Amino acid sequence: MAVNLSKGQKVDLTKTNPGLVKVKVGLGWDTNKYDGGSAFDLDASAFCLNANGKVNSERDFMFYNNKSGANGGIVLSGDNTTGEGAGDDETMSIDLSLIPADIHKIAFCITIHDASARSQNFGQVANAYARVFTESGEELIRYDLGEDFSIETAVVVADLYRHNGEWKFSAVGGGYRDGLGGLCRDFGVQV
Repeated sequence: MAVNLSKGQKVDLTKTNPGLVKVKVGLGWDTNKYDGGSAFDLDASAFCLNANGKVNSERDFMFYNNKSGANGGIVLSGDNTTGEGAGDDETMSIDLSLIPADIHKIAFCITIHDASARSQNFGQVANAYARVFTESGEELIRYDLGEDFSIETAVVVADLYRHNGEWKFSAVGGGYRDGLGGLCRDFGVQV
């Protein structure tokens, strides 16, 4: 049975699931009824961060044009440009045993592609969530973001981080007004 989290809550992942090495992170969303003339294209991304909260290099930023990183420990499923249908819109396969020791945290984010040009924001997005599940499909952790956003164009949904030799999951839910550029700036990716 999955643990449901609220914003700011943390839960252990590997200590309560001994031997767990491979997991998937699914991100999903729907768009509200909106007739702005442009379709929504939301994108999942991951930033592998060192102890200072920054990437070591641009290779530590995974997105639709760089689908794998962290020594092969993270692989993105691809870019779902419509978000149509039920279930996860984009997923990431994670092999915790391959994540380099100098990576202390993986930040999972959702951004709106060309949000400024399309006059779009997360106030027009509904049912956004992150979930962690096993390769066999068993859901372990779920975090539903709720409708707490209005003008934001990017959201740090959750973090997977190391603590005393174990991996934990944190429901972050932090919004950014300046989209992917703001995330990259804060996490040390040169744009």
